[in-house]
Amino acid sequence: MDSFMVVCTFAPGTDMGEVMAVVAEEQAKVAELKELGSIGALYLSTRERGTVFLEIFADSSDGAREAVVSLPMSKWWDLDIFPINAPVARGLAADPS
Repeated sequence: MDSFMVVCTFAPGTDMGEVMAVVAEEQAKVAELKELGSIGALYLSTRERGTVFLEIFADSSDGAREAVVSLPMSKWWDLDIFPINAPVARGLAADPS
């Protein structure tokens, strides 16, 4: 499994009333994906920024995308998916592989 950071931003013009109507459904799906080991951390930005940060565990960026689009709120999100690596300890060279 690889780690991915998925930055989810609400598309311009999103009706936040519609978003709030699926909060319970979203929370249940997040809990399910956490239980399966697909989601690690979840961070919410302020409402003004309209951004959600998800740590996703998957075999590929396509797998990470599949996990995120299974969430009810994903229909309002623009996604940016980044593979993430552990930081290199000071004084150690990065592994080129």
